[in-house]
Amino acid sequence: MGYYRQTSLTRNLELRTKIIHAIRSFFIERDYLEVETPIRIPAPAPEAHIDAVESGDGFLQASPELCMKRMLAAGIDRIFQICKCFRQGERGRLHLPEMTLLEWYRADSNYLGMMDECEALMNAIARAIGLKEDILIYQGKEIKLTPPWPRISVSEAFEKLASMPLNEALTGDQFDEIMVEKIEPNLAQNRPVFLYDYPACRAALARLKPQDLQFAERFELYIGGLEICNAFSELTDPVEQRERFERENDQRHKAGKPIYPLPQKFLTALGNMPAAAGNALGIDRLVMLFSDSKQIDDVVAFTPEEL
Repeated sequence: MGYYRQTSLTRNLELRTKIIHAIRSFFIERDYLEVETPIRIPAPAPEAHIDAVESGDGFLQASPELCMKRMLAAGIDRIFQICKCFRQGERGRLHLPEMTLLEWYRADSNYLGMMDECEALMNAIARAIGLKEDILIYQGKEIKLTPPWPRISVSEAFEKLASMPLNEALTGDQFDEIMVEKIEPNLAQNRPVFLYDYPACRAALARLKPQDLQFAERFELYIGGLEICNAFSELTDPVEQRERFERENDQRHKAGKPIYPLPQKFLTALGNMPAAAGNALGIDRLVMLFSDSKQIDDVVAFTPEEL
């Protein structure tokens, strides 16, 4: 028998199976309904920096959020899904154009409650795979998973770690560059860290903070220097959401990118959606962490180049 890369990945693929099983058990025990929604959709959520993959007269989903939120609007208050998502041109040590995503939504919750649930999920996975003393070793770093985890606002992160104030970075269109070069690598490495309260212009589908409309109720979780998930208190105002989609399409047009049709049925349903929190978590990166893998190729059975 010849050499196959997959043979060397057996342990990581077995660990991946255990992690996915632990995720399902966690949510089912908490009375979540596992759902399946279409991968091929007529319109993605327009975002300036995410390019959808065309499929005939539709698109492959970049996220299942549009259909899942329609299910919330229909009265199903706790749902989760593990599915394939697709993004054009994303390839690198931490990126695949076809990735596996865990997405979950909970009615009558917000991003603070979602942080608590993230901590509980990670610790449930650690127990399920036999991690000792809540200590994760990733690339030589010892990371303690015992909650509560540190929480730092984006404003605080810029004050402590950035080369310029937040407002100046936004005005000079340097926010993303500083996040990648200055802030993400310098967040605490011995604990998971929640980075929260993103500027309103980076709200995506999150609602703005009622007490300070300059910021959105959004967080990202970083463990061992890796961004693991992106979560919101969900925006439920269809008028505001339509305006945001139109602004994102304007930015796409200015950048010479295709303009996406608006997801009209989602916008119609949004008016019936209850207050909720949602989270999108990258399964591939999660397996990287727990398997101590440096690159995403080491936790998937096939890379795009092998097909």
